[in-house]
Amino acid sequence: MGSVIAVAAALSAQHASAVDFKAGDWTVGVGGIVNAYYTQVSCSGIAVGGLALADRGLGCGGKKDRSAVGNGLLPNGLVASAGSNLSGYDVKAVVAIYSATATDSAVAQNSTVDVRQAYFTFGNADMGTVKLGRDLGIFGSNAILSDMTLLGAGLPVQATQRGRVTLGHIGAGYSYMGYYGQIAYSAPKSAGVGIDVALVSPVADTPVITASRYSAGTAPQVQAQLSWSGSGAKVWLGAKTQKFEALAAGGKDLTMSAMELGASYADGPFGLLANVQGGKAIGILSDADQGDVRGRNYFLQGTYKATDKLKLGLGYGVSRNSDNAAGTGGLKQNANLTLGAYYSLNSAVTLVGEVGQSRSKAFAGGEAKMNGASLGGIIFF
Repeated sequence: MGSVIAVAAALSAQHASAVDFKAGDWTVGVGGIVNAYYTQVSCSGIAVGGLALADRGLGCGGKKDRSAVGNGLLPNGLVASAGSNLSGYDVKAVVAIYSATATDSAVAQNSTVDVRQAYFTFGNADMGTVKLGRDLGIFGSNAILSDMTLLGAGLPVQATQRGRVTLGHIGAGYSYMGYYGQIAYSAPKSAGVGIDVALVSPVADTPVITASRYSAGTAPQVQAQLSWSGSGAKVWLGAKTQKFEALAAGGKDLTMSAMELGASYADGPFGLLANVQGGKAIGILSDADQGDVRGRNYFLQGTYKATDKLKLGLGYGVSRNSDNAAGTGGLKQNANLTLGAYYSLNSAVTLVGEVGQSRSKAFAGGEAKMNGASLGGIIFF
């Protein structure tokens, strides 16, 4: 199975399902994720504007200090899968339904669900693997799925944790990998080399601060990745591109083009990760969310397994706009530093404690700061 298919399965099949049973030629599995974190944040400084994740408007939900008990970077999820080998092909189907823990109401129905994954794969060792359906993108997946805060909270942005999730280092280290309708192919690995490509259903821009300016183009988005792994090391080079069509009559269309280079290394109890992204319309959180703006993302992480059960880690990320364009709202950069401790209570439950500081800077020179702490846990079943 190709590297991206393996990464894509990390949220749904990395841990053993609570139930696996045979049904004719099929092996059917049902499992999931539940997590909750108490987060406390305190904001200071000026209102930077745009997608400033550390200021009061987003980081503290419009207040100086705020708390919540909600999801970390992962939502709650129920994952069903079915797999078999039929006529010489390994086939698998996955449907995953996710929900949030925290809301602003004690009586309203918490009925919003997010079907992030619904796909099937087929292939074998000779031909590689083809995937069709909705799943995470190739670009950015290694960074977020290798982030230690995937099991915790990272950036405890209150505006997103209530009704959704925290951000890890999204918007302060890497852009979100996204979930797309896609047809993807992972070639068979040879000498540790993997090749992954995907035709992705084109998307519209998703600005948070301003009105939408672009619609999905007529051609699909294309994502691709070249990787190598061996002897505890992994290196990857990725890219994505899409044309966005201007909504305004006579407006100028926009072509997103972004690149990514990353590497990780594990040696005994030590682990290191470095990832760099950059390009036109890469966005702070998602594709073209600031319009025609060039940006760069930097993410560094070091971890140390102090005991068989306890892992300590330090992660630092920066997302920086190169252009002081209207779509940025004046935001120059977001940065986050997180120190975390992750304790494996058993094979299913991980208890997590994190502290961190986030800073958002404006092109005009002002700065907002958010101090945050998270305490909770996650279970995979």
